[in-house]
Amino acid sequence: MGPQRIVCLTEEPTETLYALGEQHRIVGVSGFTVRPPQARREKPKVSAFTSAKIGEIMALKPDLAIGFSDIQSEIAAELIKQGVEVWIANHRSVDGILDYIRRLGALVGATDKANAYADGIEAGLRAIEQAAATLPRRPRVYFEEWDEPIITGIRWVAEIVRIAGGDDVFPELSIEPLAKQRILANGDEVVRRAPDIILGSWCGKKFRPERVAARPGWDTMPAVRTGELHEIKSPLILQPGPAALTDGVRAIADIVQAWAARHA
Repeated sequence: MGPQRIVCLTEEPTETLYALGEQHRIVGVSGFTVRPPQARREKPKVSAFTSAKIGEIMALKPDLAIGFSDIQSEIAAELIKQGVEVWIANHRSVDGILDYIRRLGALVGATDKANAYADGIEAGLRAIEQAAATLPRRPRVYFEEWDEPIITGIRWVAEIVRIAGGDDVFPELSIEPLAKQRILANGDEVVRRAPDIILGSWCGKKFRPERVAARPGWDTMPAVRTGELHEIKSPLILQPGPAALTDGVRAIADIVQAWAARHA
């Protein structure tokens, strides 16, 4: 049977449960949920990312709350004090996302469906990676998660960039799990690493390529000189769930393939 009344404190468990046909178990979702769109219409919105309406959650009588990362530790602690069982996932990689899908499926008694779903996503990633292997040249890619301060991309993003055919210019920072560990003191190091493509996803606010291009010294970079500054919508790439491994990777692959065609 598994849990019957689940509160999803972030988007990825909501998207996964809907994909598995188990959405009837969800009684509350994050206010940041946009995938799938019907979840916003059908389910009460009871949390943000760093805060939650504990009273409203308790009124839903949940038998499980699912969240993500240390950032939601205070929410988790409060719910635990109220007697709610809580699962806080902490995965940061492509393999971790696939494993998360499988574990969540097992948790709700949908192991076979979850394995088939994860297998399909994995096959899609392999196909994109195989197509990328035919590129005559791989672009250097800079991914920006936030602008003030400048924060570089997390591990699953760097891995997705690689699968799509690019090379992340800050691989040593991508392995750092916390955003504060990926803050750049200034933009000089980005200039020095000379990316061919700049991807921006400013965690819920619109990416402004003209502001990025106007930063001191950035006009010398190949990406700025050739206008290769692109927004990847936050729901497609910054949630460690199915969206990043489907629509997110395809969006980046399209940009990389187009760049490769222009620079053949």
